[in-house]
Amino acid sequence: MKSNKIKFSRIVVALSAVALLSLGSCVKDLEREPITDVTSASVFADFANYPNALAKLYGGLAVGGQTAADGSPDVAGIDGGFSNYMRQMYTMNVLTTDEAVIAWNDGTLQTMHRMTWDSSNEFIGAMYYRIFTEIAFCNEFLRNTTDEKLASNNITGDNLAKAKVMRGEARFIRAQSYEHALDLFGNVPFVTEDNLPGSTTPPARITRADLFKFVESELIASADEMAPARTNVYGHADQAAAWSLLARLYLNAKVYTGTDRSTDCITYCKKVIAAGYKLNPVYQNLFLADNNLNNNEQIFSINYDGVHTQTYGGTTYMVHAAIGGSMPASQFGVNGGWGGLRTTQAFVDKFPANGADKRGNFYTDGQSKEINDLGSFTDGYAFIKYKNVTSTGAAGSDNSGNFVDADMPIYRLADIYLMYAEAVLRGGTGGDMATAVGYVNALRERAYGNTSGDVSSINLDFILDERSRELSWELTRRTDLIRFGKFTTGAYLWPWKGGVKEGKAVEDFRNLMPIPAKDIIANPNLVQNPGY
Repeated sequence: MKSNKIKFSRIVVALSAVALLSLGSCVKDLEREPITDVTSASVFADFANYPNALAKLYGGLAVGGQTAADGSPDVAGIDGGFSNYMRQMYTMNVLTTDEAVIAWNDGTLQTMHRMTWDSSNEFIGAMYYRIFTEIAFCNEFLRNTTDEKLASNNITGDNLAKAKVMRGEARFIRAQSYEHALDLFGNVPFVTEDNLPGSTTPPARITRADLFKFVESELIASADEMAPARTNVYGHADQAAAWSLLARLYLNAKVYTGTDRSTDCITYCKKVIAAGYKLNPVYQNLFLADNNLNNNEQIFSINYDGVHTQTYGGTTYMVHAAIGGSMPASQFGVNGGWGGLRTTQAFVDKFPANGADKRGNFYTDGQSKEINDLGSFTDGYAFIKYKNVTSTGAAGSDNSGNFVDADMPIYRLADIYLMYAEAVLRGGTGGDMATAVGYVNALRERAYGNTSGDVSSINLDFILDERSRELSWELTRRTDLIRFGKFTTGAYLWPWKGGVKEGKAVEDFRNLMPIPAKDIIANPNLVQNPGY
């Protein structure tokens, strides 16, 4: 059983209800959960409730609601499983790229890979509202754990020290959600713990550059409050998680602010590396049902348990949706496939045809490499990434085969190695090319099982491809392509980009997602992103 099992209770319902009132226009067009007789003030009066309140912040990333299988959704008006935070992160950051297509015709889903979405897209809306619901949960926790509040609630001694570490985790989680808003939407509504619940004043708009500064300052501050690297409970964020997100923020700083911050990226990569993380010797084991065990590569993950965190998002989605055609679902530890996710020829061609690179794990029996019909599961190779079986071959914990145990890595050492290498190539100081090549070869030696895949030199195009090979379906691809100028342009095409089989360039404004039209109407402070 995962050590940070998420618990749900009336305490968490109350926290959710109070938090939602601080969202302002961000959920004005959606129904809101009712306030219960258990108030946020009563929750934080007793330190025994703090771990459960913090669990809600982690739970908001993992599941879509407060009961089994995403029931009682946190945001009424959108389905809990459909709108799951991690499921929509996949839709935004992977399904829009060369790494995945989907066969389903639900609503406007096909517009995501075709890159023809607009401001009424319900999947983009689900992501937006999930982000700001998560921010509201964090704000409520932070509002009730200031020094003054802790003193008034007589939280002292060891409990006080623990509460302050928890507060650091909450600041990190909020900063992470704001980083997702920064990356996906740019200029967004801005609310903190200073915006009191029940206010009728619409949230102010913050520019992308100013939001960058806020996220940066919050991550630096939270790192000072959090548990030292590799000392927190598995699945809870520590200093290294904040450093990892800072490295990612700085790597993309030129996109966000116009200023290169490669040197800062190297600085924080080195801090993570110095903390003592190690590559898992078997790449495939990073994505199995027991990837919480002996995993010294994982820096921060979203945790799942087939019995206790049942959701139709996260890795349950990643496993089931990637199975179809003639694929035997039992070999993946589940009871059936949903016939949805495959990959494109452009992604397949990044790997040697002889299968030497084990990261290119494709199912080809009955599958065509070429995609003539996005709606046909057998068009496009199936890609095997996550499984609901352990490293010893045992099935996951849910006897029904519905729900998956595998945790989703958000930051891991391999990503840090590749960020370091890219930042060096981009001219950052404090690193060196020999070390960068060594880090890349460490990843390739694991993938090949020997030194046959080693390289003697690297360039930026190689790093972009290597990131796709190593971090495929780990929610980084869209951001990477934008950073390299290849997401919307004709510099790199993949099947059905722009809605045509051979792929075509699309408008550059699609480097940002639109603010949902409903929120533009609800909040006069907001301005729609150009092009929408």
